[in-house]
Amino acid sequence: MSQLRLLKTKRFYPIFWTQFLGAFNDNFLKNALVILITFKTASIMGVPSNQMVAVAGGIFILPFFIFSATAGQLADKYEKSRLVRIIKTVEIMIMLLATIGFMTEHFEFLLIVLFLMGLHSTFFGPIKFSILPQHLNTTELVGGNALVEAGTFLSVLLGTILGGVLIPLQNGGLIVSLSLIGVAVLGWFMSLKIPEAPAVDSKLKVQWNPIPPTLSIYRFTQKTRSVYLSILGISWFWSFGAGLLSLIPPYCKDVLKAGPNTITLFLAIFSIGIGIGSLLCARLSRKHLELGLVPFGSIGMSLFTADLFFANSSFGVSARILVDLLMLSVFSGLFIVPLYTLIQERSAVSHRSRIIAANNILNAFFMVLSALFILGMMRFEFSIPQIFLSLALINAAVALYIYTLLPEFFLRFFVWGIANIMYRLKVTGDHRIPKEGAAVLVCNHVTFIDWLIVSAGIKRPIRFIMDHNFAKGFFIRMLLKQAKVILIAPAKENPKLLRESFEKARDELRSGELVCIFPEGMITRDGKMNPFRPGVEKIITETPVAVIPMGLRGMWGSFFSREAQVVYGEKELFKHPKRFWSRVELRVGEPVSPSQATTEILFEKVSQLL
Repeated sequence: MSQLRLLKTKRFYPIFWTQFLGAFNDNFLKNALVILITFKTASIMGVPSNQMVAVAGGIFILPFFIFSATAGQLADKYEKSRLVRIIKTVEIMIMLLATIGFMTEHFEFLLIVLFLMGLHSTFFGPIKFSILPQHLNTTELVGGNALVEAGTFLSVLLGTILGGVLIPLQNGGLIVSLSLIGVAVLGWFMSLKIPEAPAVDSKLKVQWNPIPPTLSIYRFTQKTRSVYLSILGISWFWSFGAGLLSLIPPYCKDVLKAGPNTITLFLAIFSIGIGIGSLLCARLSRKHLELGLVPFGSIGMSLFTADLFFANSSFGVSARILVDLLMLSVFSGLFIVPLYTLIQERSAVSHRSRIIAANNILNAFFMVLSALFILGMMRFEFSIPQIFLSLALINAAVALYIYTLLPEFFLRFFVWGIANIMYRLKVTGDHRIPKEGAAVLVCNHVTFIDWLIVSAGIKRPIRFIMDHNFAKGFFIRMLLKQAKVILIAPAKENPKLLRESFEKARDELRSGELVCIFPEGMITRDGKMNPFRPGVEKIITETPVAVIPMGLRGMWGSFFSREAQVVYGEKELFKHPKRFWSRVELRVGEPVSPSQATTEILFEKVSQLL
């Protein structure tokens, strides 16, 4: 995969391996402690061991809730590579304290160390994600996030396995302690290679009282609705994941009657699945932010978590349970990577670290709620499979709520599904689409869903101009409304709508948006282009912007083209298309200046692309 090339660049691999080793130590320490609690003690301070696992998870993430606002301010105010080296030095000191706890098997002291490790990760978190946009370009950002997520969960896997394997050994406490110190030192050495990432707001006055900046940055995140809702989505993901992970040890011990090795196996499968899903997300996104994968991921998460309730566990660990764990984690990877990328791309540069810190605060809050929820369900004697089913249902409800508030997710899901399930879309020349600013796109018209294919190929939002006759039926009207399609009608049919349509198109261009028009005005009936109408010229007369020609190839003969239809009287009925899952291509040509954008020239440019 192309994103793996980033591991060879000095802009990326030092921060990748620094966070990889830090996450490894987090989970090495945490799982070693969980295994000790689960199998070597009945209770701690009166709390049963099976419930103490959830408490330990809450202790680890508590510092994120308290200190993230301070961490975000420091990450915006100071040069980030220097901060990372300081944080890694502190990690070494924390691992020395962990040595004392493991050698004495003092569980209360180890819980304090776990809190300190959570504090270390709190200050590293805003840097980890805010530094990536400073070192990577836009086309590398999805791949970079995918690698960070995959690497994080691979380190979770390795740390989990080693923590579970080494701690039961004779002198396991000493072996774990020395390993923790060694990894921390290696992470510090790797941090020395991180390139400088200049401060984005060096004049920022740090507020050490965490409450005012926490409230302030929370209000700031709400200014960009898509960023705020993405933060809520990420927070739910970590709440959902934390709940599942805290259930795995008692699920193995009490339901499946399995030992520590099975716990390690399940956590390993979960981590591998997240890594696969993250890398698959980068592949399916084609180097750009693809929000359509978020609903796809949430659907899979709910289905496979619910199936853990229905899976027969009376005969111990089954293949079905293993597949459920793997697939729900794969879909989790598809869910989380686009949300992190959206936050990085759409948040203000001067506040990016603080916004990520706000994300961490909400993540921590939701994870604390998750721990309380799991404890409450156990107190009321819900079985662990019943808790799995409850999480699946809540996940579906939360996802549906978010997509209702921000329909862009659902629209992109629908568009992505059409482009990748019914068609195999290839895009060439999309670098000619400006990353920001206005332009008019013109394209040939072959099928009823050309606008969906163009939407899938071009990652910027587009305002399409379409015939009002397409807006028939509740679902289509809703879809066109959410896509902010501009409906148009011929002058002889509705002159008022025609005037309003052109004015809306000009307003969108004045606002810096992309406007797409199919100048033929009708779908081809023979696979050949119809003459272009002068609508484009009317639009750019008052709003002179570049016009970008595009050509759709391979659509003729597919399901939604007229070749796949038969006319019976005045009705058009679908018949079997010549091809299903057609390979199609969207070609983007060189921009044409507004002074040269005549219908004749644009017709010729689009024809050449075909």
